[in-house]
Amino acid sequence: MIVDCLTDNRTRTVADVRHAFVKYGGNLGTDGSVAFLFKKLGVLSYAPGTNEDQITEAAIEAGADDIVVHPDDASIDVLCAPEAFAQVLAAMQKAGFKPDQAEITMRADNDVAVEGETAQQVVKLLDKLEELDDVQNVYSNAELGADAYA
Repeated sequence: MIVDCLTDNRTRTVADVRHAFVKYGGNLGTDGSVAFLFKKLGVLSYAPGTNEDQITEAAIEAGADDIVVHPDDASIDVLCAPEAFAQVLAAMQKAGFKPDQAEITMRADNDVAVEGETAQQVVKLLDKLEELDDVQNVYSNAELGADAYA
């Protein structure tokens, strides 16, 4: 996990984040210790049912790096470099494809399947971190199964 914080009191924020990790069975690494597992990307997400061929053609012309079709629901993500995000977004909108969600985010290179009790602990940890006032974003490489929300 990467926890992105913005604070006026670093000591308080570190203590709050460390407490959340310890409470739910994790531990807080040093600054940047898992950064190599994630890549900063621009992501434009389109709902299931959007024409894959048309999206692909428009994305290539817009300068996108990759197109990912999710097998579970057929939703489509258009991926690009953060520097090209505004250009790709504008080109996709001009082509008539308004994304359901568009953001610059951190994506894990490899997801890790987490199941059972461990998955439930991860969900609780993610929820706790999101509740903290100084936490801006939480990025995770956990691929949670349906039993995680039981």
